[in-house]
Amino acid sequence: MEYGMKRRTLIALLCAAALLVLTAVAATTQEREKRIPQIRARGVLLVGTTGDYRPMSFLDVDSGEYWGFDIELAKDLADALGVELRFVPTTWPTLMEDTLAGKFDLAISGITITEARRAQALMSEGYLANGKTVLCRTADAGKYTSLEAIDRPEVVVMENPGGLNEQFVRQNLPHAALVIHRVNEEIPGLVASGAADVMITEILEAGYYAARDSRLAAPLLQRPFTHGELGVLMAQGSEDLLDFVNSFLASARESGRLDELAETYIYGAASDLDAAA
Repeated sequence: MEYGMKRRTLIALLCAAALLVLTAVAATTQEREKRIPQIRARGVLLVGTTGDYRPMSFLDVDSGEYWGFDIELAKDLADALGVELRFVPTTWPTLMEDTLAGKFDLAISGITITEARRAQALMSEGYLANGKTVLCRTADAGKYTSLEAIDRPEVVVMENPGGLNEQFVRQNLPHAALVIHRVNEEIPGLVASGAADVMITEILEAGYYAARDSRLAAPLLQRPFTHGELGVLMAQGSEDLLDFVNSFLASARESGRLDELAETYIYGAASDLDAAA
């Protein structure tokens, strides 16, 4: 009699536990499936972007308009979803925090795919190759061609706070004089004017500024220190949106749209921004 009661109690507990697991799975599945319906019901895709990273994402403070490769890509993505687009300002130090807090649906801003980011959030497949390199004065192009040549106390390296560039410098250039400057877009000009010697940045940004300012050079564009790819960042629970973004990026690559944007914003003259600047 006592054994039978214990057995029935155990079965009841196992059933209750199984029900809790199924409920949790159902809730998780529902959460994963509801992101795109939420966006479409709202009628607006919220995109986080820093607006300080030419040629990917740049905010013209005079006009209030965003410009860049990733800005056009975000517009295309919103069109594919059938909704309007609204940019939400974020910063490199707060990018992950803002993403996880749900301040926007996803972030597009020249964001490098890393395991650390994938451990906290979701990242799309890569859509553009990138890597860390040197931006320096043209007169010093033959001097700063290795990490060893830069990693000296007399070399001033300037970076914006909170991003992978600062992290790279702290890890790989411990002897250089690191100066943190909060406005990323101002750093190339400060290097050109002599306020700093080197900026460690991505090949996309270094190549952009070197092509547009004769005072600047990017001597290691073909031999970057790292190799990576840019991706779209979004919070956990956005798996349906992640699938949509990956499919969208694959179509953009196959159709030649990514190449078209690269020609316009990275390799081309980008005359609209130059005129505005």
